[in-house]
Amino acid sequence: ERDCSIQRKRQKLIEETPAPKISNHLRKKMTTAAINIAKAAKYFSCGTVEFLVDEENNFYFMEMNTRIQVEHTISEMLTGIDLVKAQIKVAMGKKLTFKQNKIHFNGHVFEFRINAEDPSNNFQPSPGKLKYYIPPGGPNVRLDSACYSGYVIPPYYDSMIAKLIIKGKDRKDAIKIAKRALKEFHIQGVKSTIDFHLYMLEDEKFLNSDYNLNYVDDLISKGCKF
Repeated sequence: ERDCSIQRKRQKLIEETPAPKISNHLRKKMTTAAINIAKAAKYFSCGTVEFLVDEENNFYFMEMNTRIQVEHTISEMLTGIDLVKAQIKVAMGKKLTFKQNKIHFNGHVFEFRINAEDPSNNFQPSPGKLKYYIPPGGPNVRLDSACYSGYVIPPYYDSMIAKLIIKGKDRKDAIKIAKRALKEFHIQGVKSTIDFHLYMLEDEKFLNSDYNLNYVDDLISKGCKF
């Protein structure tokens, strides 16, 4: 499962897995429900079942996305399973090479969406030419992007520049690696959400997993500067 609660206007900014506030008991119940939904719909491909979870650990079905999602990368890093490859094999009529009871979690993974937006100015769009684009690297750092120095971010489409995926042995370790990688990520020519992510990695409520879907919007409404 993935936690995608750090959002602005219902647009995801940070995703992580395992979800930090989900118990093993609740995880098993949600997994069973998701599998039953897919079976009832006779669904046969990659897909994501989305639930809302309240403070009493009750969960509610919201929707099923019948496709690969942006944040599939953190599931891949956590389990070691190439979901895109698996989806293609299923479409070809081939069987999966793994079973549900053989899927295991290994560590903790974050995805940070690096968008061409200005967090210090209410996340205003920042299209333009990337004067410098110097991505981070190193162990347990994955970057999904098609950008380079000189690339032009158009004003017409999605503002995403890159997806920065970080894996650690646990949540604390992943946050430590993420801080280093974000500080090494240099973008000039447009504004980006890098400073927002660095702010969140120092935020007490984020560090304690004490937030909900409205947390970022609440910070903005209070005049918080990232």
